[in-house]
Amino acid sequence: MQCSWKSVILLALASIAIQYTAIRTLTSKPFQLCQLPSPQNCGVGAQETDPSFERGTAGGGGCDDYSYFSVNSTRKLHILVLATTRSGSSFVGQLLNQHQDIFYLFEPLYHVYATLVPRQSYTRNPAERRVTLGASRDLLRSLYGCDLYFLENYIKPTPSNHTTDKLFRRGASRALCQQPVCDAFGPGDLNVEEGDCVKKCATLNMTLATEACQEKRHVAIKVVRVPEIGDLRALVEDPRLNIKIIQLVRDPRGILSSRIETFRDPYRLWRIWRATGRRPYNLDLNQLTVICEDFSNSVSTGLSHPHWLKGKYMVVRYEDLARNPLLKTQEMYDFLGLSMDKNVKHWIRTNTQGSNEPSAKHKFGTVRDSAANAESWRLKLSYDIVDFTQTVCQKVLNQLGYKAVKSVEELKNMSFSLVQDKAFVPFL
Repeated sequence: MQCSWKSVILLALASIAIQYTAIRTLTSKPFQLCQLPSPQNCGVGAQETDPSFERGTAGGGGCDDYSYFSVNSTRKLHILVLATTRSGSSFVGQLLNQHQDIFYLFEPLYHVYATLVPRQSYTRNPAERRVTLGASRDLLRSLYGCDLYFLENYIKPTPSNHTTDKLFRRGASRALCQQPVCDAFGPGDLNVEEGDCVKKCATLNMTLATEACQEKRHVAIKVVRVPEIGDLRALVEDPRLNIKIIQLVRDPRGILSSRIETFRDPYRLWRIWRATGRRPYNLDLNQLTVICEDFSNSVSTGLSHPHWLKGKYMVVRYEDLARNPLLKTQEMYDFLGLSMDKNVKHWIRTNTQGSNEPSAKHKFGTVRDSAANAESWRLKLSYDIVDFTQTVCQKVLNQLGYKAVKSVEELKNMSFSLVQDKAFVPFL
């Protein structure tokens, strides 16, 4: 019986791979490596008044038709926020989304996984991983080239006439809630609520979204479905792209606590353990171990300073950002080589004031409160779960500078921070 199940799984994966290949063949443009005549034009700081900076009209076929990927186009910066679920990535994404020159997309890989692995688990099946990561890299490459049509291959139901109301978290992107994509809001509407955008902007026209992307000087994408930095090497080394990666990390104990609260059904057994003090025999430990393994592998790669990440990699701890959002945001923008404009500063002030008004929906309060929020898991998790987590995740806790607790008293003593002072200098 065991062998037959393995056969069924392998056949299913093979079918997925075949379908994906068919989709690529029928709907995508051929992958071509366009020559870069000279590396001198690859800097972000060069003048962008050159007419060849503008991307060609969507729908072309070869390198000549895709002038976006020409030598001068590498002045467009491609930013990738690499994170995991419930690590504070939405906040980091908004710090980029508010910049007037950045086109931002919130987790477009959601559609890849919803299509290829609708019942994705925490397993590490090699065949499944190759298929999903290959599709993810292809999609990211296309989106950085402002080819939003390629995303339509994964949106269900398939968009009609390049319009859809099914784009995941469309309202989290300012550019998709403003002209020319949406006429419901004007230039003065700086803080449009995500729900208002979805309601008032109606369906999303992918052609207008593509034009909006082309008009912006830079593109930023947040992903939580790429396990490790090494999985992105092919993109980082692609000479047509100019990628810089911000890897956001958080104390695994905090991530686990947040997932237990947010994803109540998948983490039901963890809640039972927390309430009863008895660990269920059928607890899915992968829900914890995968977090720590991915963080450890990814940070180990990034901090070993491989040549292909030189000038392209920065680690940011969620806790440091929560304690001092303005300072850490400035450091991120310095790493990106961009100026932190007034929109970003205004958003930080607005969303870190600790307002008690119902409209203040963001989970960050004042700087002091946001720091407390970053360690609030200590009041929610039981000591036995924390102790177990520390044992499983000891390596990554040490790597990232998080202190272990040895008693219930230490765990609940909020005057004692478990975040060590640790500097993560960008690899420049």
